[in-house]
Amino acid sequence: MAAHILSVLVVLCGGVCFADDTPIFNGKTLDGWTTEDDRPVTGGWRVVDGVIHLDLAAGQNGGNIITIRDYQDFELNFDFRIAEKGNSGIKYRVRDFDGRLLGCEYQILDDAHHRQSRPDQMTGSLYGVYEANPSRCLKPAGEFNHGRIVVCGHRVEHWLNGQLIVYAQVCSRQWFRRVTDSKFSDVAGFGQNRSGRIMLTDHGSEVWYRNITLREFRDRRPVFANAARPARRRAVTRRSAVFYRPVAACRILRRIAKQMQRWR
Repeated sequence: MAAHILSVLVVLCGGVCFADDTPIFNGKTLDGWTTEDDRPVTGGWRVVDGVIHLDLAAGQNGGNIITIRDYQDFELNFDFRIAEKGNSGIKYRVRDFDGRLLGCEYQILDDAHHRQSRPDQMTGSLYGVYEANPSRCLKPAGEFNHGRIVVCGHRVEHWLNGQLIVYAQVCSRQWFRRVTDSKFSDVAGFGQNRSGRIMLTDHGSEVWYRNITLREFRDRRPVFANAARPARRRAVTRRSAVFYRPVAACRILRRIAKQMQRWR
């Protein structure tokens, strides 16, 4: 039965290639990360026992650190811990907007000490644009939570401790309305770029990250036997192809996995 289901998945999702985990943190050093001005990371940030720690005890200003390379469609998993009263976040699809490095942000906050903050500024929110599900399960400051960011095309998902807490469709009417009402209203094209770098922010609070893994989605475009096929027909094929929807394919996988567990 499992083999049959796998064959069905190959037909439904065969165009989606889930690559092996992409090295983004080797657990020992900050190789692959730089400061915003592309210099080696020397102060504030350090790695101890496989954990990235923004250590402010020595009075050093770590500043934001950012990956060397860009990422497009991916799933980023990480454990995070914020200090009491702390504020931080992970930005993704970061690029330069007229001298400012900006991107969508998975907000990390000690919610208990920031109750006056808006819903779209609390932990797990897409900062300043989309609020997180208020019924999310969040462990208090000082304890590790598990975060997950999934981006594919215009789809964005934020997860917290196994729960989907934010879903956004970039370039939708709702997206444009929310950005217009946000602090990014003066940033033309904010969040619309399909790729960018990943940033760990320094907002003046100690923060810890561990078990950071990134898996890129690679789509396999259809190969046409007749290269001269009319453009309109190719466009229709693209819009209807399942393999252009990796996030939807992930949902199919999850549903079938649950069904298999019931059969056991």
